[in-house]
Amino acid sequence: MPSNTMIRRTFMGTAVAAASLSVLPVPVLALTESGARKLVDSLVADINKVIASGKSESAMIREFERIFAKYADVPIMARYALGVDGRSASASQVRAFTKAFQGYIARKYGRRFREFVGAKIEVKSARKIKSGYEIKSTAFLRGESPFEVTFLVSDKSGKSLFFNMFIEGVNMLLTERTEIGALLDQRKGNLDRLIADMGKLG
Repeated sequence: MPSNTMIRRTFMGTAVAAASLSVLPVPVLALTESGARKLVDSLVADINKVIASGKSESAMIREFERIFAKYADVPIMARYALGVDGRSASASQVRAFTKAFQGYIARKYGRRFREFVGAKIEVKSARKIKSGYEIKSTAFLRGESPFEVTFLVSDKSGKSLFFNMFIEGVNMLLTERTEIGALLDQRKGNLDRLIADMGKLG
């Protein structure tokens, strides 16, 4: 049976969904379709380069963290993943969580991309959406059916960066928001403990 804490978080998360989404990028006139596509072309090229490098998993994950820090709007993504729990966090806690979140995402999704050895990702299409641009790409793996990887791009932070990713239709930000909430519940809402533990997670 769900704990009272989980029920409360679920209720509050629903109640403040619109407010939470307000921290996500909004349309900015400077961003163009070609600019958004160029960002993802460069991102995909870097990912493909790491996939083809033949490096060890730990070395590849370090490279994926560098790529994530370069191309992703990490502060926006971290704040969204923290959700309503971020409202009571201090500025120093938010900074520490953002740094821990960057490494956590690099390890978690880097291991997923590690499975792509011998494969490639190709950018296929771009379209305007309310929050910026949606760039769709296709991952081609050996011996498996191709599947879609989608990036959402905005320049709210001052330069073009991706702020969400979908792998086979799975929304990364929503998934991480749910999982971060569950990890906090396991630690009775202790954000400092979660931050300390995140170095071992992902």
